[in-house]
Amino acid sequence: MMSENLLVELLVEELPPKSLKQLGNSFADLLFAHLQSHDLVTKDSKITSYASPRRLAVHITHVASQAADKSVVQKLMPVTVGLNAQGEATPPLLKKLASLGADASVVPQLKRTMDGKTETLFFDMTIKGTTLSSGLQLALQETIRQLPIPKIMTYQLTDGWQSVNFVRPAHGLVALYGSNVVAVNILGLQSKRETQGHRFEAKNAPIILNDADSYAQQLAEEGAVIASFAERQQEIVRQMKAAASHENLTPIEDAALLDEVTALVEHPNVLVGTFDPSFLQVPQECLILTMKANQKYFPLLDEEGKLANKFLLVSNIKPADPSLIISGNERVVRSRLADAQFFFDQDRKKTLESRLPELDKVVYHNKLGTQSERSKRVLAIARAIGLELDGEALANLADQAARLAKADLLTEMVGEFPELQGIMGNYYACHDGFSESIAQAIEDHYKPRFAGDMLPRNPIGVCVALADKLETLVGLFGIQQIPTGDKDPFALRRHALGVIRILIEKELPLSLDMLLKQAKDAFAAQLFEDNDFIFDLKIFIFDRLNSISREQGYRPQEVEAVLSFLPPYLIQIPRRLEAVRAFAELPEAASLAAAYKRIHNILEKDMKKGPVPGVGSIRNLFIDIDLLKEPAEITLFNALNSIKPQADEAFDTGHYTQSLQLLAALKEPVDAFFDSVMVNVEDEDLRANRLQLLTLLRDAMNRVADLSKLAT
Repeated sequence: MMSENLLVELLVEELPPKSLKQLGNSFADLLFAHLQSHDLVTKDSKITSYASPRRLAVHITHVASQAADKSVVQKLMPVTVGLNAQGEATPPLLKKLASLGADASVVPQLKRTMDGKTETLFFDMTIKGTTLSSGLQLALQETIRQLPIPKIMTYQLTDGWQSVNFVRPAHGLVALYGSNVVAVNILGLQSKRETQGHRFEAKNAPIILNDADSYAQQLAEEGAVIASFAERQQEIVRQMKAAASHENLTPIEDAALLDEVTALVEHPNVLVGTFDPSFLQVPQECLILTMKANQKYFPLLDEEGKLANKFLLVSNIKPADPSLIISGNERVVRSRLADAQFFFDQDRKKTLESRLPELDKVVYHNKLGTQSERSKRVLAIARAIGLELDGEALANLADQAARLAKADLLTEMVGEFPELQGIMGNYYACHDGFSESIAQAIEDHYKPRFAGDMLPRNPIGVCVALADKLETLVGLFGIQQIPTGDKDPFALRRHALGVIRILIEKELPLSLDMLLKQAKDAFAAQLFEDNDFIFDLKIFIFDRLNSISREQGYRPQEVEAVLSFLPPYLIQIPRRLEAVRAFAELPEAASLAAAYKRIHNILEKDMKKGPVPGVGSIRNLFIDIDLLKEPAEITLFNALNSIKPQADEAFDTGHYTQSLQLLAALKEPVDAFFDSVMVNVEDEDLRANRLQLLTLLRDAMNRVADLSKLAT
């Protein structure tokens, strides 16, 4: 079979920039996968994706002109249905054979094989390999159907009668196999070898493609288009670095903005613009967000990390004199920055304190009340946390910050840019005369906003940030707004991760059980129909902690061993994980883990039986030394008495690794005990005494983690 390289391109109107990168990758991957299902590509085939504002394309190497024929065994029907008494084909069999491209002449070749209890007819047949034309046609249809299009458009074809659905109207289809056109059609388009370059800077229109391999080169040379999304982005980054370096400035890195700008241009040209330095009196976060969100500019920072009055813009054309482009963009950004300055000036005419009554008019959730009611709950929780951490002084400061934390939601600036909530609260609090620590706490109470984000900078911010996240989690779990699958509209997973990070990284000696109780107490008693949701919320938080721990490189069984007991103080968990990892590397670990699991199973089975008649629960008994009959149980008892106090002291002082390593010395006496001592003997007192010995051993070993989880 002949093998050539294949090029497929859809020429369309401007595609949505925020989804172009994904559309380009999906178009390439889906088309390749569907060609693969028809055996038209091999394991040596390579795909190259192309995506620009006006095109989706893919280049695939080593594509077969026709797939190889296949020999298959086709099950037909029971013999009693397919053949009559004389052994001749019945009408149902002839119809089935016809559908497979065969006739009555093959009946003598059919095989009879038992299929279960039924004798069945089978046909050894050869399926002709799919041709590239038919395979590509099917692959294109499935690819178009499965593309992750955010919003479908319906538009009419040029005949004025037919309508098709796609992300944007399509105007051209290229399908080249080597230097030959493959006859396919999609979206009302017939495949050709011609495409279009840049709207304004192309040398040729249309561009007649020589072959599949010349696509990117011809588009670049004749069409002034960098077809590859990745190469176009690299060119933008290169130009940005050069332009910024020339100004002794540094562009703000923003991967999402870079992707969006790459999706807006085909022939990138990075230029430097300026604005009036007087605008720098406005908080730089406002100016940066205005330039990035509204204009798709890249703001520039000086050596001190402060915003400069210059920015980078990415044009889609390269005129000899770019001054008109630059001045036009400077004129537009001046208006945008003037709006930001106006909002800032207007907002400072009212204090944050004066805005608080207006929170009564802002609904937080129809079941959880207004933002004012929410603020009061956050305040109560923050105050309780402050009291736990550092007494009345911190509680009062946390009270003050929590009371003002949501006031900036009512400002003009946050109304225009919701992303600035908290940040503007910081600026306005400083303007109102509050201390820097209070202002920072107002900003930081949203932190961490995302994975890897900074934590609150001071204890006041820690109190309010914890309170805000706990109030959200408890409130929404209480009204059964629980995340399901990949749906998490209230970002509760992010809030749970925030609680975990603050407690662990800030090393706070706060019990999670206590925090959840304080948060629940802040709500009205009648607000929740079901008051048993706190345990579910606790499990939800520990599930997030499980994921974090695995991402940090801990083995699943190590994580399960530590988290299965739901330790109330999350501050202990990193040290417990390290201790379990160190223990697992000891030569005694496997044997002790297996023994612990055996102890656990024996005691669980005993618990199900209930108390020993006439003796009472073994949990209420002390070890009766006189009942220690076997040398192995005496040795185990003595070893436990010797090692347990040292292990307990190490545990109580937070030396978890040392605690487990001390317990490793119990390996030999534990092994000897199980080798020579029968636990479930008929003598009830003796059995109870041995069970109590195992109970004390289990309790000594499970303080750091459930070691049975380490047993394989």
